[in-house]
Amino acid sequence: MKNLLLTGIVSVFALTSCSTAKMAQTNRAEFLKMKGDWQITSIDYDKSFKIKPFDENADASCFVGSNWRFIPNNYSGAYTINGGGSCPTVSQPIKIDVISGNQFMFKKLVDGTKAKNVTSGYALDLLNQSTDQFSLQQNIPFEGQNVKVTYNFQRTSMK
Repeated sequence: MKNLLLTGIVSVFALTSCSTAKMAQTNRAEFLKMKGDWQITSIDYDKSFKIKPFDENADASCFVGSNWRFIPNNYSGAYTINGGGSCPTVSQPIKIDVISGNQFMFKKLVDGTKAKNVTSGYALDLLNQSTDQFSLQQNIPFEGQNVKVTYNFQRTSMK
């Protein structure tokens, strides 16, 4: 009876380990598909709110047309806001990750600070990922509710 119980426990452990490893490989494969250059083509949100994404002191409309580069093999990237009108010109290096296959996380890197010392960042839900497009959805708390902001990306190159 003890052998049967021990065999059962080992089998469950082995199945769980294989399942977790397979899920990690799938998540990594999906993450690697993001490699390349992307552009935000539109941002969807309730327009009655004034949204200034990612603490850039720029209106959400400034991010439409912004360019993003993702380099998943070293978890790095950058985004650039082109500026003009009331929009600032911004070039921001970032560290990126995708957790559980559908949560995209990034933190902004500041000159002279190592990424491991940056403790704040942004978590967005990864939606509708395909080879050439995906969306990131951010939930911003406001007066006890969440305002959903969806950033729609289109691939511009596979670099």
